[in-house]
Amino acid sequence: MVRRAVVALTLSSLAVPTSASGSTGTVRAGIDCPSGYVWIYPEINFGGQPWVRRAVDGGVKDLPSAIRDRGSSIRNNSDRTARVYEKWNYSGRWVCVTQSGGSIHDLRGYNLNDQTRSLKINRNDCG
Repeated sequence: MVRRAVVALTLSSLAVPTSASGSTGTVRAGIDCPSGYVWIYPEINFGGQPWVRRAVDGGVKDLPSAIRDRGSSIRNNSDRTARVYEKWNYSGRWVCVTQSGGSIHDLRGYNLNDQTRSLKINRNDCG
C-alpha cells in the first residue's frame, strides 16, 4: 500500500546562506532553508548536515551517497512540491511535502526514516 501524506508548516525565519549558492550540495547545519530549495536531513528534527537541492533543477532518480538511505527529515521552501521515495527512480512508498515551507520533522511516522532513495520535484499538487 502506498502511503500519501500532506504536511504543511510555516517556517518562522529564513536566511539565505552563502554556502548554498550551487544547485546541489551540502551546507553547514543550523541554517534555515532558503527560498527555492529542498533540504533533506540525516537526523530527525532537521538535525545533521543537510543535503540541498534547488527546486528548479528538478528531481533526482538516485540520491547521492551522502543522503541515500539516510534521510530522516525534510524541508521544502520552494514553489514546487517535493516527493521523497524509498526506492530509486521514484518508486516504492513516498511522502509529499507541500510547497512554500512544507516540512516533515520525522520520517519515521511515514516508514521512510533512513530509506530515502529518490526525490521528485514538480508543480503537481500533493495528494
